[in-house]
Amino acid sequence: MPDRPNIILCICDQLRAFETGCYGNPVIRTPHADRLASEGVRFDLAVTNFPVCMAARSALLSGQFNRTCTGGVGNVAFPSRPGDCNMPEYPDFGRPHLPNTTLPEALRELGYHNTAIGKWHIHSWPNDIGFDRYVIPRVHHCHSGQSFTEDGGPEFVPARWSVDYEAERVERYLEQRRGAREPFFLYYSISPPHCPVADAPEEYRTMYSPEEVPLRPNVDLTRPLDQQDYWLKVYRWDFRHYNLHLPYTESLPDGYDLRALIAEYYGMTTWMDAAVGRMLAALDEAGLAENTIVVFTSDHGDNLGSLGLVQKGGPTEESIRIPLIVRHPAGFGPGTVESTVASLVDAAPTLLSAVGGQVPHHMPGRDLAPLLRKEEARLPREAYIEIGNSVAVRTPTHMAFLRREREGGQLEPRANQFFDLHTDPYQLRNLAGTEEQAGTRRALEAQIRDWDARTPWMNA
Repeated sequence: MPDRPNIILCICDQLRAFETGCYGNPVIRTPHADRLASEGVRFDLAVTNFPVCMAARSALLSGQFNRTCTGGVGNVAFPSRPGDCNMPEYPDFGRPHLPNTTLPEALRELGYHNTAIGKWHIHSWPNDIGFDRYVIPRVHHCHSGQSFTEDGGPEFVPARWSVDYEAERVERYLEQRRGAREPFFLYYSISPPHCPVADAPEEYRTMYSPEEVPLRPNVDLTRPLDQQDYWLKVYRWDFRHYNLHLPYTESLPDGYDLRALIAEYYGMTTWMDAAVGRMLAALDEAGLAENTIVVFTSDHGDNLGSLGLVQKGGPTEESIRIPLIVRHPAGFGPGTVESTVASLVDAAPTLLSAVGGQVPHHMPGRDLAPLLRKEEARLPREAYIEIGNSVAVRTPTHMAFLRREREGGQLEPRANQFFDLHTDPYQLRNLAGTEEQAGTRRALEAQIRDWDARTPWMNA
């Protein structure tokens, strides 16, 4: 058995925390995420640091805020790769971003063997930022007919669903690690519940009926979404609609509406959970579970019609709230942390600390390991979220958002959004234009300005 514990960092795509059983959803079936929560530590309040795919994943693996590790790039393609889809299909060569030591590189220095399996969506290739082996698909989202490369080799297309192929590769990898003397770090990235929600096995696509899906109180079915027909097709088919305009993506099933979309999203979430279950079963079968730290999280959430919005990207609870569960049978939990808003940039320092490593000075996140061990710890309770080049802060009770006047300019003098999330959890009453709780608002504005001043931009 390795001297240090193994690590699995399992991230899914576009899962908001509310759509799991362990975070209180009474309908959705997520038994394996729920099992992790019952055996580990669940952070009741966890947020992404940038609610879009590439930016969030860059922050997670670099342990840095997006502005510091990419210069604030969200999901934008390289200028050298123009295209209708505005995203590169594979990473770029070299290391245009993530210039500092990453989490996998820091773990490699501690003797870890690092492998990435599943969705990548970071500008650099995995081997350029610390991974020894990798199996990754194209960026373009699809679950059938998906193209992969293994360690930069020729493209290939598995005959089965991409989610199931990746789960099989994880099972194979964990069996190969049985009895290994060196510890491993596995970055397992599951694409669902990210769209296309219609490109999935019928078992999951039809698992939930629209009538049984609970709607959040900030969803108004009486008011159609802006460009609703277009967005429902994007959710169902992703780039095969908005980029390729394939004929079968140009129409919706009769009666298909927001409830039907959310029902399919639920099915995708249960499909994702089944992949988590396969990973946990493989860990048990290989005899690795007792010496493996498992982290389960998401890169960001999904608005799914809340407040009339779709997809992600803004400072809404639906967009920023994510699950965060950490299990280590030999060291943490079980339990729930409710006093601190955890975030993705906390993962790297927490994991490095948990395995006895040094946290590099360029990683600004908090070491949450004391909370995992149920120790008293004086840690900042808030988390900061980049929204483009603007900034939000989420505390256990409030959220404030300051917009930047222009590119490279100053933050606006007063919060554009300010919510008391204790009394208004669905963000139905913006207090920014009032003097209600003005003292709290001004204090949060000051915190944002302080964070903005001390958090550098890459190459600035």
